[in-house]
Order: sequence, then C-alpha cells, then structure tokens
Amino acid sequence: MGDNGWTHRSACYVLPVREILSAIEERLDTPTSRGLAEAVERAIRDGALAPGTRLPPIRTVATELVLSPTTVSAGWSLLLRAGVIHTDGRRGTTVAVPSPGGRYREALRHRAESDVDLSAGVPDPALLPGLRPALDALTVAGTTDSYADEPVLPELAAVLRADWPYPDGELAMVDGAMDGIELLARTTLRFGDRVVLEHPTFPSLIDLLTSLGIEPIGVRVDERGMNPAELARAMRQPVAAVFLQPRVHNPTGISMTPDRTAELANILEHHTAYIVEDDSAGVVTDLAPRSLGSWIPRRTIHVRSFAKSHGPDLRLAAISAPRELARELFGRRRLGQGSSSPVLQRILYGLLTDPGAVEQTARARAEYARRRRALAEALAAQDIHITGTHGLNVWVPVRDESAAVAHLVRLGIAVAPGSLFEVSAGSRPHIRVTAGLVAADHTGLAARIAEAARR
Repeated sequence: MGDNGWTHRSACYVLPVREILSAIEERLDTPTSRGLAEAVERAIRDGALAPGTRLPPIRTVATELVLSPTTVSAGWSLLLRAGVIHTDGRRGTTVAVPSPGGRYREALRHRAESDVDLSAGVPDPALLPGLRPALDALTVAGTTDSYADEPVLPELAAVLRADWPYPDGELAMVDGAMDGIELLARTTLRFGDRVVLEHPTFPSLIDLLTSLGIEPIGVRVDERGMNPAELARAMRQPVAAVFLQPRVHNPTGISMTPDRTAELANILEHHTAYIVEDDSAGVVTDLAPRSLGSWIPRRTIHVRSFAKSHGPDLRLAAISAPRELARELFGRRRLGQGSSSPVLQRILYGLLTDPGAVEQTARARAEYARRRRALAEALAAQDIHITGTHGLNVWVPVRDESAAVAHLVRLGIAVAPGSLFEVSAGSRPHIRVTAGLVAADHTGLAARIAEAARR
C-alpha cells in the first residue's frame, strides 16, 4: 500500500490516447498545472479514466492540449504527491488504484492476531457514562417538523458555549471530528493547495488531505506544541490552512502551553491561512480549552469531539467557524446530509448535563490520568522516557519500529506503528500505545514494551 492509502499493484489499462486526452480536455478549465491536475482528478472521479489507465507521455499531453511540457510535468507532480497517479519506470504513468482503509486501518492490522489490543486509541467502554438517564428523557424518536433543522439544538449550544475557548463563531454539530474537517477541506481547499500539519499527527487526517490532492507540510511538535521557527519557515510559501491539536495532541499527549499559543498566533496573524483546531480529547482532560481563536477569530475553525469522553458511537462533534465561512459550510451540508441527528444531540445534551453522567466523566478523567501516569513512570524505570502528560496514548521511542511491533505481536500485544503518524520522513522511530485501556500491571507491560523498544 502506498503512503496515501493507494495501491499501485493493478492491471494496466490502455485506452486510445485520443479518448484519454478528450476526457482531460473536456474538464480543463485553466491551462495551468493546477488546472490540469484538477481536470485529471475530475476525469478519474467521473469514471472517464479508470484505475490502472496508462496515461500518455508528457510531451504528447503537452502537444495535444497546447500546454508547455513544464506545465504538464508540474501537473503530474501534483497528482503524484496526492497519490492519484503512479509512475513506474518503463511501464509509464498510470492512474492509481484506491485501496480501502488507509493509514488508520494499517495501524490496526495486528488486532486480530493479538490478545491485547493497544493500537486503536479508543476509550475504555467501562469508563463511559451510562445512557439510561439521557434515553429516559427522550419521549419520541424525533420531533422535527422539517428536514432543515438548525445545525445545533439551542439548549446544547448554550452548554457548549459556556466552555468554548473563545466567544466568536457560529456553532454547529457534525458527525464526528473527521466529518467536520472533511466538510471544511472540501469547502475551502483546492487541489494542489499546501497545508501545514503537526508532525506527527492523526493518520486519517493525512489520508483525507492527500486523497483530495492537498500537499501536507509537516512541522514538528516539541513539549510545548508546534515548533514556531519551523512554522514560520513553512509559511514563507503560500499555505491555505494550518491544522493544530491545541490540547492532548494525538499521538504524543502534548498540549500547547499558553505562551506557545500566543507565539503561533503572532506568526499566523500576518497570513491568510485558515487555522483548523481539532480538540479530540474534550472533557477527558482537565486542561482548560486552548485556541488561537482568541487572537485570530475570523480565520479559526475549532472542532471538539465527544468520542473519547462519551462514546465513539455517538458520532458527534461540535464545530465553530467565522460567520461567513459558517454559512458556506453549513449551507453546503444542508444540500446533502443536512443537520446531525437531533435525537443524538439530545442524548449528548443529557450526558453533558445529567449529574450522574457528569460525575462518571470526571471519574473517567481521573482514571485515564492515573493509567497514563502509571505506565509513564513504569517506562521511565526502564529508562524509556515519553513526551506529553495527558490523554489516552503514549508515544514510545524505539530502536526499530518494525522489530518492536513484531516483538509485541509475538507477545500478544497490538500497538500502532509510529511511521503511520508521520507527515514527513526522517524522525526517530516510535510506537503508539493506548495507555487508557491498561488498568493494571503497568510494570509488566512496561517491561515488555522496553524489551521491544531495544530490539
């Protein structure tokens, strides 16, 4: 499988050159490298160019479409970076075959062969609040009188705003954080745009952006968050958006400090890029909410997920965006899915306000902190030191990623390979371990991880 979740092992289909060029020409709006890349991508999406189709040589495309070879070469480079096409020496350039799954599914591939699954980064079901009080408050399955509901229930919006990190922005509910981020990406980003991501970062975000033809630029994180000097260098070229995890960064558990938040805001306020914040931990952490929206509200989009605190199956996240962008985002959503289920929103409202559910969430928060701290201390006793202080995961340095993962699988333990979280190559090898699922015997687990880390 390729880095973008595409596979290149496919039959090579040879269409008449004229047919291929016609399919591209019909969709070519502007005679630029980006325009060409967009035309090819649309032809693939429309089914005019099937996976495995062999594309004509660059000079042929340039001559027939009246473009310079440089323009065609640059367009092909955009498509290559996005994983849309594949170049294989003498076999030429072909349309890549999309592979189901991507990086995140690759991270989970050892689950079936392991007794203990610490690869998924999911919450412990035993620590989630019970649904009974919230369900008892529902009288009917739904009370909507139209299919054009407001994007968030007013009572839920009031609860969210009481703990939102900045006052500006229009609120809506979406079906999970990645649903909101995908909506934003499809609305605001164009094929070939450059975006800045934390390095490392959540694998599904990398998959999503590269599948849309977006070029990710990795900026490393340190103990206080995204590195300001590297961000400033990345912003010397045009950047359409910057994606951040302001608290409990996945996979490292690092949270941006207030002074680092101000540093990043000072850099980004002089640019036009959107700032997209993914707060996946939510109320699982006792850290106060963080956001660059306090400095740059007109370009900040903040997404808060409730999957880890109240259950992945709720499929709900809150999103705020500047008013004009919000109208575009939520207007586009109404054309398709519309609003997130009011029934699920009422359940979430109950979970956020019921005293028993609030108390259970607080107990879970304390227990996750205990588990992570216990594993971190046990690893430190093995001379393995991790970054970050919060969240469900620990980011463990190892000598050899493949050897460490394979050794733990032999011991019946599944973990996630760190390379799947990397935006760019060259980092020290790591594995991600879901500490939030480990209730006891942290010393024994640390010993096994240390043994794997040294292989």
